[in-house]
Amino acid sequence: MTEELDMIFDEFKSSSEKTLVHLDAELSKVRAGKASPGMLNGVMVEYYGSTTPLQQVANVNTIDARTIVVQPWEKPLLNDIAKGILNANLGLNPQSNGEQLIISVPPLTEERRRDLVKRAKAECEHAKVGIRSQRKDAMDMIKDMKNEGLSEDLAKGAEEQVQQITNVFIKRIDDILDIKEKDIMTV
Repeated sequence: MTEELDMIFDEFKSSSEKTLVHLDAELSKVRAGKASPGMLNGVMVEYYGSTTPLQQVANVNTIDARTIVVQPWEKPLLNDIAKGILNANLGLNPQSNGEQLIISVPPLTEERRRDLVKRAKAECEHAKVGIRSQRKDAMDMIKDMKNEGLSEDLAKGAEEQVQQITNVFIKRIDDILDIKEKDIMTV
């Protein structure tokens, strides 16, 4: 029985780690005033009749903290890439020099910073909901095992351990949010 409990704990930890990885990916899309190639991750470009991610048709780099450079692999794609960036509704305005697109990232206003913090908090809350859902699944598995003959003491201890794991992951999410909030609000 304890092997099955260990398996439940390992599965719960694994799925919770995946939730944190997803949270990191979502928070990387929330820009904190500094230019980064990740800001253009969601941009899709019309490429020979099909919609393609920007990273598959161009190199995306930063040359300083406020400038992103997009170097297409084929010059005729410049206008399509610019159109894709504008359609992505990122608030960025690409400028073409004939060879590449140069995107100046404007500094964030105080109001925009607060909006980004709200968005980051929403993403973190979504991650917490995911962790709690996984906790419920683990608790249900423990209850099923209890019905199949797991002792009351072992079940109680297992439920407490699942709650401790949950608390650890919720704390990690709160720490991630604190770091992101400081990053966004730093001028």
